[in-house]
Amino acid sequence: WLPASGARWVSDSDFDAARHVHAHHLPRPHQTDQLAELAMRIMAERLDPDRPLWELHVISGLTGGRFAVLAKLHHALADGAAAVLIGLSLFDGFTPEATEEPVAPPTGRGAAHIALRWLREPGKLIGDSVAVAAALPKYARQARQTADIASSILRSARALEPSSPLVAPTSGERRLATLRLDMDDIKRIRSTQGGTTNDVLLALLAGALRDWLIERGDRVDGRPPRALIPVNQRGRAGDRRAGGNQLSGYLCDLPIAEPDPMRRLAAVRAAMDANKEGGPQRGPGALPLFADRVPAAVHRVATPLLSRGANLLFDLVATNVPLPSVPLTMDGAELRELYPIIPLAAGQALGVAFCGYRGTVHIGLNANVSALPDVDRLADTFAGGLAELQELCA
Repeated sequence: WLPASGARWVSDSDFDAARHVHAHHLPRPHQTDQLAELAMRIMAERLDPDRPLWELHVISGLTGGRFAVLAKLHHALADGAAAVLIGLSLFDGFTPEATEEPVAPPTGRGAAHIALRWLREPGKLIGDSVAVAAALPKYARQARQTADIASSILRSARALEPSSPLVAPTSGERRLATLRLDMDDIKRIRSTQGGTTNDVLLALLAGALRDWLIERGDRVDGRPPRALIPVNQRGRAGDRRAGGNQLSGYLCDLPIAEPDPMRRLAAVRAAMDANKEGGPQRGPGALPLFADRVPAAVHRVATPLLSRGANLLFDLVATNVPLPSVPLTMDGAELRELYPIIPLAAGQALGVAFCGYRGTVHIGLNANVSALPDVDRLADTFAGGLAELQELCA
């Protein structure tokens, strides 16, 4: 607290791989749900804050001599895109670009340091003043962007929807549902309707939620669920560092009240096009950028409050992190499937992650089991929605 400063990266002087890498064996005969259940038990356990916040779990006992690797990283260590870069380093012959330690955001001590240097070396005052003057337009632009994000957050905040199954008391119990879709099917729909593959996936998610809610007897004509769509900032900034978080985001209302699949897709496209026109540097979805621009002391006070208010802005996270379209092997074993698992915000019951790899979209649905014990049924509805869109696009 005194002096107020942010978290910083340090090396683990007592690093021991055995504290991070763990082996498991599934009982035979192997059943698919056993792997998902074990993965969720592992994910439900808190990471030990006395060591670097990552673990690898090697799981054997799968049919056909296959094995699984579960990588578990705290979000403070890496966002989704960074986690992929880190994970790729485990594969044979694949070396991500050189990484650097993330740079801590400036704190109040920076201004004090400049003032002290001016007192010691008055000649530096003119040079520093010129540099500051040259940088003023940039700072003014950032200040305007920060104010825009803050006002957008306040305008976009909504009252909680307690009747929604996507809103639930925070619980450590999780259930993982996985499914695969053919990427060629997604691309054919995109080629006839325009937009992006991510637009098609979001429309499929909206349709799956609609069918699942109707099956449960829940309403679909009320306030639409709002998804937070993370946006990777690395490519835009030319920064390929693996560590830390370099994210912005968009908000997208999922049109579950619309019965026509084509109109759902058009509505998603229009919402995402509007987001992209505004850009990832503004709007309520750019909350991570806003967080980067406030002092560390504000983080310490505001973060616990904001983390419990996620439902005021969005109802679920839907993220898409593609892999390189090259064959990947680990000690000679070919990678066949990769299912992403994203954390749940406080009070939220569902997180959806898409990962495209070599012609297949792998989807992981991470659910608060106390709220969504039937998340497997939600996964089952995706295939029907895809078939319906394909028929309409034929």
